[in-house]
Amino acid sequence: MSDPAAEGIIDVPAENSAECEELARFAVQENNKKEDTALEFSGVVMAKMEVATGTTYHITLEALEECEKKIYEAKVLKELQEFKPVGESLSTSSDA
Repeated sequence: MSDPAAEGIIDVPAENSAECEELARFAVQENNKKEDTALEFSGVVMAKMEVATGTTYHITLEALEECEKKIYEAKVLKELQEFKPVGESLSTSSDA
């Protein structure tokens, strides 16, 4: 069996847990829209992340479906969506 860390998949560090929970909530909301369901986010069971072209989170989560707790897996890609200049260029030369 291959080592997940060697493939770039690692456990999410504790300091990223709030971000991971936010992504899990997002995944449930998006699934509800896409599948016309009414799942309610309950909590994150486990999370791993894969860094390649962007960061993909592999999240195992609990959600309530009609008062019954179920386990789901979500894959959420976090990447830069847009990067553009805001205005005029700043001068890099000094006027000394």
